[in-house]
Amino acid sequence: MRIVLAAAVLALLAGPAFAQNVDDHVPRYGEEEKEKTPEQKRGEKAAQDAYQRSLSNIPDKGGPTDPWGAVRSTDTPKPTATTAKPKKTKTGSADAKQ
Repeated sequence: MRIVLAAAVLALLAGPAFAQNVDDHVPRYGEEEKEKTPEQKRGEKAAQDAYQRSLSNIPDKGGPTDPWGAVRSTDTPKPTATTAKPKKTKTGSADAKQ
């Protein structure tokens, strides 16, 4: 019974691996691509034209926008950068290991 179960598991796991090698429409290295039919060429041209039309539907950026601009008040000052003080060592000097 174990042998039958092991064979079934191997068959189920090996199926997808063999299915990956069946892909015929991708040319292998060194193979020449097959000539496209006029219908395929028209389909690709129609897809490219549709893509270009969809790009023209995207509005131009009007400039930088601040989505939180209405929430922020204009009176608050911007934080300034503070310089970090050197940490003291056990001996008390900052230049102990130089």
